[in-house]
Amino acid sequence: MAQHHPHHPHNLGIEISMIPLEDLDVCVREVEFRQAGWPVVFVHGNVSSSPFFFPTMLALPDQFRPIAIDLRGFGGTDTRPVDATRGLRDFADDVRAVLQVMGLTDVHLVGWSMGGGVVMQMAIDEADRVASVTLINPVSPFGFGGTTGTDGRLLAPDGAGSGAGTVNPEFVAALAGDDIPDESPSSARSVLHSFYVAPGWHSDHEETFVTSMMSTAVGPDNYPGEAVPSTTWPGTAPGRRGVLNALAPVNLDLSPFADIDPAPPVLWVRGELDPIISDASSLDLAQLGALGVVPGYPGLEVAPPQPMLAQTRSVLDSYASAGGAYEEVVMPGVGHSPHIEATEEFTATLARFLDSAQAELTEPVDLG
Repeated sequence: MAQHHPHHPHNLGIEISMIPLEDLDVCVREVEFRQAGWPVVFVHGNVSSSPFFFPTMLALPDQFRPIAIDLRGFGGTDTRPVDATRGLRDFADDVRAVLQVMGLTDVHLVGWSMGGGVVMQMAIDEADRVASVTLINPVSPFGFGGTTGTDGRLLAPDGAGSGAGTVNPEFVAALAGDDIPDESPSSARSVLHSFYVAPGWHSDHEETFVTSMMSTAVGPDNYPGEAVPSTTWPGTAPGRRGVLNALAPVNLDLSPFADIDPAPPVLWVRGELDPIISDASSLDLAQLGALGVVPGYPGLEVAPPQPMLAQTRSVLDSYASAGGAYEEVVMPGVGHSPHIEATEEFTATLARFLDSAQAELTEPVDLG
């Protein structure tokens, strides 16, 4: 049954439903009175949930049906363990199951950050159900941390430098509800301003986004997951459970995206100032080591920063060489979250791409 939440200042026009799956109930958010149109499915990133997409959902033209899905352990969806050894497949399987219950095929997938990896995994698993793929500052196809080169070569066999042990424990404590003041650099609000958006960003919906971040389920089975000690710098490697371990390169490889068939059109949108997904990411321990922030750094030859953008571009170039097509749009002055930093410009770019992709999908076949 649909639930309405008028008390939430940014929920005006948003309808919330719970979709029961076999082992969890999934929170699905739609624009009220927009149950017709071409389905556009939004998948959020790490330490966030669907409300980050509300501005874009409400602004999309009426020919589209915006649908946002909270991943397990985030937002309004039930908390269930994340099997990191499956990469992002737990999340991808949940989203796919929701779409099956809703009877939706030929969906336009929009994934932000970690969600970009989720929609790539969905396309790898069932490309024939995907009308298009939009990647917003997506995680590298080779995961987060612990790799080098455009081919995602591991820096260490155990994935050292990636996984749950790389996160700031004070930030985890803040998400768990510890009494950490907003002024602390480890608070959700500070992290929002320092990492999610470019300097100077202001929004009337800031509380909505902070609340969304704080909805993250914390623990060894969820965020950040279980950490494993390593004999290789920086001394931590990914475990088998939890979100950050699902993003570790020993568990995640999305390079098969280059060979999916059929090959839907792809839009890659990224903020020019993104500090998270970058060839010099502020959250990559190798980058922090090179800057002298993490002690014991063994040097650039041993642990170079991960070239995240170059890795994504390499896989998408291979996709294009195999017959697919992609467009890269760089938004100047924008950070990790184009959809809340430059909503009007982002939505216009997305709508143009979706119109083009939908036209390709419905174009009559020339039988000669």
